[in-house]
Amino acid sequence: MSKEVNEAVSSFLEDVLEGLKAQHKYLPSKYFYDEVGDGLFRQIMHMEEYYLTRKELEIFEREKQQILEVLGRDQPFRIIELGAGDGLKTKVLLRYFQEQKTDFTYTPVDISGNVLEILGDNLKSEIPNLRFDPYEGDYFDALSQISDSHEREVIFFLGSNVGNFPKEEAVSFLFGLRQFLKPNDLLFMGIDLKKDPSKILAAYNDKEGITTNFNLNLLDRINKELNGDFNRELFLHYPYYNPHTGECKSYLISKEDQSIRVGDEIIPISAWEAIFMEISKKYNETQILELAEDTGFKPVASFYDNEKWYADIVWEVKS
Repeated sequence: MSKEVNEAVSSFLEDVLEGLKAQHKYLPSKYFYDEVGDGLFRQIMHMEEYYLTRKELEIFEREKQQILEVLGRDQPFRIIELGAGDGLKTKVLLRYFQEQKTDFTYTPVDISGNVLEILGDNLKSEIPNLRFDPYEGDYFDALSQISDSHEREVIFFLGSNVGNFPKEEAVSFLFGLRQFLKPNDLLFMGIDLKKDPSKILAAYNDKEGITTNFNLNLLDRINKELNGDFNRELFLHYPYYNPHTGECKSYLISKEDQSIRVGDEIIPISAWEAIFMEISKKYNETQILELAEDTGFKPVASFYDNEKWYADIVWEVKS
């Protein structure tokens, strides 16, 4: 086992134990994405209930010309996409930019090497002349290595991934991104908007149970990689949406008293005790403007789907 793999496993173990020993137990959602998790999330993106993918695709298909104008048709730029995944939506823009003979480089960043390998293979066949420069790893590690060019840099943060943070953490994260950008650089970000609460909850509680499996797969991954002994049959997946805060939260709840081994440690879990798994926060337009103000960005443009369920916004660094 290489030093890098050892360090990754060590960090995974440390993070899992820290979460399971906390007063209010949690597991970091960034570990959802092993090979199985990647596949399950691709299924989620195509679910009937998961409107986010369709809405962002709708925006890109309809607004791709205007998006290119805002990003800078007449100047070279680098797209740095954080959490690139399979590139399903981004490829709509990449293909159009290429057709327009735009001078740009695409740098997808993802914690999953498996995802980047699949993405690279697909892009070679679908957009063969694309300048493609992937980076496997943590977002801020990637930016510290990549973000030093003289050309405009455009950070893509799509899929409403900013909603995976509570408000305070979102501010901290975006302020952190801001530190790697220079005047004239841009942030292009997808944000899910507040709407009918039943539509939001259904997106995280699909009738096929794919989202349930996506959450339970993290227990399987812990068993496989960290010598754990979780029994997924002893947990139920429980999502709920709070329309006041705009937060949709998911938990795994223990059905009985049990003791779980992780590595060399035993963790007691009480009957009906919850393990927090993930958050998906929704915003209104006033809150989006406040988020920009709090993090040192200036809004440049906003693009919406026809129902105004979803927005893709462009911010520039305040000089």
